Amino acid sequence: MRVLIPGVAGGLARQVAARLLRLGHEVIGIDPRRFWDVPDGLELYPVDVRKRAAEDVFRKRRPDAVVHMATVTSLQVQGDERDRINLGGTRAVFDHCRTYGVKQVVFVGRHTFYGAAPDAALYHTEEEPPLALASFPALADLVAADLYAATSLWRDPSMRTSVLRMVYTLGPALHGTLGAFLRGRVVPIVLGYDPLFQFLHEQDAVSAIVLALEKQLRGLYNVAGLQPLPLSLIIRESGRTALPLPEFLLERVLGHGGLPGLPPGALSHLKFPIVVDGRRFREETGFAPTRDEVQTLHDIQLPR
Repeated sequence: MRVLIPGVAGGLARQVAARLLRLGHEVIGIDPRRFWDVPDGLELYPVDVRKRAAEDVFRKRRPDAVVHMATVTSLQVQGDERDRINLGGTRAVFDHCRTYGVKQVVFVGRHTFYGAAPDAALYHTEEEPPLALASFPALADLVAADLYAATSLWRDPSMRTSVLRMVYTLGPALHGTLGAFLRGRVVPIVLGYDPLFQFLHEQDAVSAIVLALEKQLRGLYNVAGLQPLPLSLIIRESGRTALPLPEFLLERVLGHGGLPGLPPGALSHLKFPIVVDGRRFREETGFAPTRDEVQTLHDIQLPR
């Protein structure tokens, strides 16, 4: 199968490309960012997916499948540019897929789509709408990209589209939102709160994405691990030290003194859980993580 991956320079995307290459697929990558550990055999085009040069890749190479991983968080890109990348880029990818006859698209989204709110259900199913966007506006463009990808299910019924709402991923390189938050030895938390967090080892996340391709899924899917854990336990089992602070003080010190930074509104994610029900994906693919939560946390231990 010829698979095209927009956003291939991302930490998880590079691992997806490497896994697909090992499985014998032909893999094409699109990403304007420079990176050094290019997987052997990857056909790389350093272009912006929103530009004409990216459309030329679709037109000339005619991929059978696309794994869209060219979205960014507010920790990576700020302001209007993030909106243009996430929503504009997603629209461009699906337009090109429709124009050039791509048979299958996997949109790799995030479980934070559902939002963190005090009155939310403990386990979110795929049919639930996003919540709390007013309190966390930096999440709106990712939610919009997810919803736009989902419209392909009825706009392009001949194209098998799957939207994967994946929980946080963790691995030794500490890529991703939760990894960035756990990068230091001291991790701040909101005094009086200990929300549940869900995460997967990055290798299991790669397996889930490959399974979505192999099973030719069509629909919306939450992708999760075995069980959620309290944030305090995650910090302790990963060898870090929790620093409980009142919310008003935490807002002021985040991003200073070696503490991780968070965008406005993100403190709600340190207070209230976002826990998803991943049964649909497991039942349709047979997905089973190879590393449990404690093993994953021990894999990101800081050196003594």
